[in-house]
Amino acid sequence: MKVAHVITRMIVGGAQENTLQTCENQHHIHGNEVTLITGPTSGPEGSLQTQAEQAGFRVDVVPSLIRSIHPVQDWQALRSIRSLLKTLQPDIVHTHCSKAGILGRRAAHQLGIPVVHTIHGASFHFGQRPLVYRAYIALEKWGALWTDHFISVADAMTDEYVQAGIAPREQFTTVYSGFDVEPFLHPPRPPEQVRQELGMRPDDIVVGKIGRLFHLKGHEFLLQVAPRVVAANPRIRFLFVGDGILRDQYEQQISALGLTQHFVFTGLVPPTRIPELMNAMDLVVHTSQWEGLARVLPQGLISGKPVISYDVGGAREVVRPGETGCLLPRDSVEPLAEAILDLAGNPTKRAEWGRRGRELFQHQFRHQTMSAEIGKVYEQVLNRRRS
Repeated sequence: MKVAHVITRMIVGGAQENTLQTCENQHHIHGNEVTLITGPTSGPEGSLQTQAEQAGFRVDVVPSLIRSIHPVQDWQALRSIRSLLKTLQPDIVHTHCSKAGILGRRAAHQLGIPVVHTIHGASFHFGQRPLVYRAYIALEKWGALWTDHFISVADAMTDEYVQAGIAPREQFTTVYSGFDVEPFLHPPRPPEQVRQELGMRPDDIVVGKIGRLFHLKGHEFLLQVAPRVVAANPRIRFLFVGDGILRDQYEQQISALGLTQHFVFTGLVPPTRIPELMNAMDLVVHTSQWEGLARVLPQGLISGKPVISYDVGGAREVVRPGETGCLLPRDSVEPLAEAILDLAGNPTKRAEWGRRGRELFQHQFRHQTMSAEIGKVYEQVLNRRRS
């Protein structure tokens, strides 16, 4: 079939990696004619656009499709997307993210093309001003009028949208965000070599956090617990993987605490390096204040590492307390310190929880599983349209 994907920008991020993997699988495995429509990519997050352009399917960049709200450019983007879709004549349009989700669904609806929309993370979420929060709910209700079916990356996303009155539950299907699990099961390089390159000793206990150094990603909570954690266990080192606008601020805070030797920043790294960095960690911490279902959680578990996460989004669907990790109240500090120290001091528990996570989730998060499930959703939508 002919499928057109629409996403706002192809930065290095979970939604974008999911979209790229879906396009690649549909093109290479399922033999679909795939087009990716995206806006320009810029910023410190890094870009997946070159990778997309080299994948073999068509990529169209719409200059006016930008992340921030801009009425004139948004109108131009809508017209450009509609013009592309009119030329492509896809069997189905699959939209991703908030801005592209609204504009892409509207354009497809105007042309009578069936639409599937993936919720990678709710557009209305913790940390927004009340007016913005309500505005996004209103926009999502508007967009739902043009949506044949929703794909959620976690059951939690479906719950949020149903509770907000956006669409009935039967209009949603959960498809977990898949990736290539093999490098996490069998890392390309030994952990000892990666640690040595990072300036870490073999007996260090490495607490890793993967994510952009941006607001709502929660790095500040690790900075808050670091003095107590390091005082109790001087072998602990924190590894921050990723880059962003808050890096200088965090490095200054760490220096003021006198803990520079206990933190390592990798800066921006390509997604292909995540498996080896993950395997160099002893435990994975995810303190984001807002997520759909962070891919770092199943990636950590498939790497055989226990995870500590705040109870946000779909985290509870993979973080099973006492079995695969620790699930903590959002923004909690004291429980975070206690969980890190407990796992840091208990290598047997780390091994048991990591082994259990690997057993539970390596099939569920394979990208082949994801693309097959998405294909089933497409068939259901097209069959309903035909009938």
